[in-house]
Amino acid sequence: MPAGPLFLILLSLCCYTQVTWAHEIRPAIVELSFSEPSQAELEITLNLEALIAEIGPDHNDTTESRNATIYDELRALPPYQLEREFETFKTKFLQGISIHNQNGARLTIEVTSLTIPEVGDTDLARSSKIGLGASLAAGTRHIVWSWDENFGANIVRVGEKGSDDEYSVYLIKGKATDPIPVTGNLTQSAVFVFWNYLVIGFTHILPKGLDHILFVVGLFLLSTRMRPLVFQITSFTIAHTITLALATTGVVDLPPSIVEPLIALSIVYVCVENIFTDKLQRWRPVIVFGFGLLHGLGFAGVLSEVGISPAYFVTALVSFNLGVELGQITVIVVCFLLVGFWFRDRPWYRSVITIPISIVIAAIGSYWFLQRSLLI
Repeated sequence: MPAGPLFLILLSLCCYTQVTWAHEIRPAIVELSFSEPSQAELEITLNLEALIAEIGPDHNDTTESRNATIYDELRALPPYQLEREFETFKTKFLQGISIHNQNGARLTIEVTSLTIPEVGDTDLARSSKIGLGASLAAGTRHIVWSWDENFGANIVRVGEKGSDDEYSVYLIKGKATDPIPVTGNLTQSAVFVFWNYLVIGFTHILPKGLDHILFVVGLFLLSTRMRPLVFQITSFTIAHTITLALATTGVVDLPPSIVEPLIALSIVYVCVENIFTDKLQRWRPVIVFGFGLLHGLGFAGVLSEVGISPAYFVTALVSFNLGVELGQITVIVVCFLLVGFWFRDRPWYRSVITIPISIVIAAIGSYWFLQRSLLI
């Protein structure tokens, strides 16, 4: 009996039930602009509490960190007290930020503003804004931005959102931007855009997209044969591509308060069907297509956060979807290697693997549905 692999799967899934939006670590958004040739201005939207608590990118969830208690205490502080905490951390924060000119000289940066929302619902992460300013010496042609890899991922945006000259890049592990010109537009190659959004799409599934991962695992559990599985995944991909394009262009606009609970319900439905049927029904790909439309609206929130230049819209959309598809295929391959290849033909596969894991995933989806319905 495959007690080892099954135990590890169930243990992992049960641990993931701790994940909530209050504990999710999202990338910081860095908006860069030049008010004049001699001044660079930045506005960073980030989880200030996680930054001060020094919960880095090695954790997808703040509860995994040894500083989780500190983080929770900071989240309960009113703005003026959290600002005091930031003052003690500010020197370390500024030391972790690097802005260099074309000669490699590091620019002096100062904090110009700090905006912290009221505490509000402590079940939701709080997004604060830090304003920074850096003086540019005469003759500065371009600058390069990066920050300490311990601060986590960040998305750098330059130019007006939605304009043809908008620049957007997703940075991980302390990586730096390309040289950003002080005057004029920053040009991006199609190859750069393709790779950038491919990485964003893939990482949105692995490791960040737990709800999408569990949905794909639910599809795998009922049909471990490759042909029907590929048919379902293809149906799902086509659907989320449609709504992703419609939502990104503004044709469709549904609030997260509707989309996110329904995504959770899609996970529940797939796994409940796994429990009560032992074969793939004809309507399953149609249902999966419908759920794909919902998940596409969820993906759109990611692209909206990153931003897409209209000049590279098609390239970004295709590469993001390809990244999502590669992430989904990776999930399927891992499931197949872990249990499908070894046990799918065993007479006890359904009773020992399909049904127990489907029950666990359905329970997680039900919890998320209640959480998202009450908290959004």
